[in-house]
Amino acid sequence: MRNIVYILIAIVIFTSCEDVVDIEVPNAPPKLVIDASFELYTNEIPVNLDGGVRLTLSAPYFDRNVPTVSDAEVFITNKNNNSIVNFIESGEPGFYIPETIGFLPEFNTTYELTVNYLGETYIATAQLIPTVPIDNVEQGDATLFDEDETELIVTFTDDGNRNDFYLFDFDFSLFLASEDRFYQGQSFKFSYFYENMVAGQNVTIKILGVDERYYNYANLLIEQSEQDGGNPFLAPPAVLRGNVINTTNQENFAFGYFNLAEADRVQFTIESKNFRKRK
Repeated sequence: MRNIVYILIAIVIFTSCEDVVDIEVPNAPPKLVIDASFELYTNEIPVNLDGGVRLTLSAPYFDRNVPTVSDAEVFITNKNNNSIVNFIESGEPGFYIPETIGFLPEFNTTYELTVNYLGETYIATAQLIPTVPIDNVEQGDATLFDEDETELIVTFTDDGNRNDFYLFDFDFSLFLASEDRFYQGQSFKFSYFYENMVAGQNVTIKILGVDERYYNYANLLIEQSEQDGGNPFLAPPAVLRGNVINTTNQENFAFGYFNLAEADRVQFTIESKNFRKRK
């Protein structure tokens, strides 16, 4: 009992000596953040296109609420034939989807995204980048740092006729960028380690084809998110310019990226480690 009293006294002394520190964070004028990402699943029947255009405003670092933009005009132009696909805001504030179904980007075609907001016009161009399918996903028994980690082993075969850049999405806002410099045209196998996974938990693993510029952009975002936490593609932790240009006022640039990726995905259910040992 006497030890408990001493501990309580120590806590009171140390807490009474603490000072409240106010950190002054510079507040810059908010900028438009354009996250326009589309994934085309050509191996699925019917062919599926996932994604949309998410518009938000940059906010001070410690703000928990990210302002959404609901009063913008958004459309994509096919530069080969000048056809236009208009976008409307979905039921989710700030998230815009095609007004009519049937928008399926094609290879070797340039698409231009246009966003009109507060009298200024933002544009970005992109082409659909091909990928390869995922050959296999299996659960392994290895660990990297912690015995509670779960290993998934991913296998795919690179296309030897081109230089490929990939973005892997491991669900739960976990990403990995890779280039085929060291496995050109070969079957490649690698391990990815999850923390705090439980048996029966479902994960979706995706492989996206990206160009070299988006590969570099994604690498920087992933590096920043490892330091600050969170989803790297929701908002940039630091000033990181994408491929969006303000044609009205270049000084008032926007954050974000317009990306079109062919993709493939595999769903996997985590097995119990005890069950795996009995197999």
